[in-house]
Amino acid sequence: MSAVFEPCLRIGAIVGEGLHWDARRGCLWMVDIHGRRVICWQLDARRWDEWAVPQLVGWAIPFAEGPALLLGLQQGFARAELGDGLSFDWIAQPFGGNNAMRLNDAKADRSGAVWAGSMNEADMSRSDGVLYRLASDGTLTQHDSGYRVSNGPAISADGTTLLHTDTLRRTIYAFDLDEAAGRLANKRIWKVFAEDEGYPDGMCFDDEGCVWVAHWGGSCISRFSPGATLLRRVALPVPQPTTICFAGPGLDRLFVASARLGLSEAELAARPLSGSVFEIATDGVRGRPSLPFGTPS
Repeated sequence: MSAVFEPCLRIGAIVGEGLHWDARRGCLWMVDIHGRRVICWQLDARRWDEWAVPQLVGWAIPFAEGPALLLGLQQGFARAELGDGLSFDWIAQPFGGNNAMRLNDAKADRSGAVWAGSMNEADMSRSDGVLYRLASDGTLTQHDSGYRVSNGPAISADGTTLLHTDTLRRTIYAFDLDEAAGRLANKRIWKVFAEDEGYPDGMCFDDEGCVWVAHWGGSCISRFSPGATLLRRVALPVPQPTTICFAGPGLDRLFVASARLGLSEAELAARPLSGSVFEIATDGVRGRPSLPFGTPS
């Protein structure tokens, strides 16, 4: 690319989220949370495939084997099969019957477990959000609580650190992670964002141990050192970047999704690319692979 960024997928997402590079299939998965759709894009293709979902959907993570996806839905975790339509079976329903709550963002670790946060969609001022771990055998456990809008889990390359965000508190927390035992310890503040930086949203590690963060309301993404020092900031032509993911066979392409939620007609006219996916020039930086749910047999 000749530019710092390039719009590559103009899907008009209300809230584009959950970017996940599927190396086995060679495609990039994402969701439109409020548009209630799952989207699959073969890199550089002129079109994408999408499936309607009956509930708000926070993310789609492929299973380690087979064609199924793990979906984070309004009521909980589901195994989905995609064909001419979408069908799913529940794995765990922590919010069954409670439409105020929903799952929001998730990442898998090397054990095959998925770490997923939740939020109160009906009242984001409430600290009802929690951090769950769904093991590959379907066991669901709660590991932290008190979040207003939980977001952006990211796991270090060696599997010893998990970062997790409370977006409305503008705070990213760090935990010591034991992947094999499925335990978190030593919660601490990793970074607090200033008001003029917007709100930290989705994030990911690169292969140098640095962290890329999307700034909802900040019209940018940033790269931070492992110690949270700002290294690079990329301005974008949309006010609400949401999530970041490295993709491609060499994990050398960086993609950012965005949202249109809450923007007025005048704001959308001024920022017409809101809801698109962008590719960002990485200056040679490579990423870490997106991991699937479950372990190969």
